Parts: sequence; C-alpha cells; structure tokens
Amino acid sequence: MMLPKGTVVAVADGEKINLFRNSGDEAGLKLVAIAHDTITADAGTSTGRQPSSANPDHGQAEEDQFSAGIVQFLNHQALGGKIEHVVIVAAPRALGEMRKHYHKALSAILLGEIAKDLTGHSLADVEKALIADR
Repeated sequence: MMLPKGTVVAVADGEKINLFRNSGDEAGLKLVAIAHDTITADAGTSTGRQPSSANPDHGQAEEDQFSAGIVQFLNHQALGGKIEHVVIVAAPRALGEMRKHYHKALSAILLGEIAKDLTGHSLADVEKALIADR
C-alpha cells in the first residue's frame, strides 16, 4: 500500500490501539509511533446483543464498545482536520464493528483497511503488512 507522508496508521483490536504516522514518503514507508488521547469505550453503542446469565458475553460487548470508541476518536480527528489520510489495521472482528461507526469524513480519508490482528506485533511486522497489501 502506497502511503503519503503524514498518513496515520491505526493498529487496533478490541482492547488496545497503537497509532503511527508515516514519516517517509510513498516510496519509502517509515512508521513512527505517535501519542494519542486515551480511548474510552463508547458506552452508548448498542451492539445488538444483550449479555445474560444464559449467554454471558460481557467481554465481547466491551470489546465492541472499545472498537466504537476508537472510531469515535478517529471520526473526531477527521472532522477536525487533524488527519489527512488514515489506514486501519485491526483484528477482523474489531474491524467489522469499527466499520459500523465510520463517519463520512473518516471514510473520505480512509486509504485502506487490513483485517489482521497486529497489536502485539513489532513495528516491522506492521510495515511488512502495509507493504504486502499493495
């Protein structure tokens, strides 16, 4: 995947997120970690499933709400003009939940998505996944 300089790469799952910025150019990807505000679960998000004693799925509901919180953060960044381009790399389940909450402003700057869980992987692994997705 060719990423312009300054592209933000969000690497996430249902529990954590790492943000990177491409400090290289389209020909030479070079990701650097960037600081970000704490992401909180979007408690107002309806996941469509209600945990009960017969089906205790509290963990999945929390992960879905965290995924929605990630998108809420990215939507805010896109609407505020703080990011020009973004790529989302997320665990397949988290990515599916995240897609439900994209604002049109975020969709407009979204360069791509990779359905892969790389949150616990090295920066080199993230860069390899982005390069392989060309």
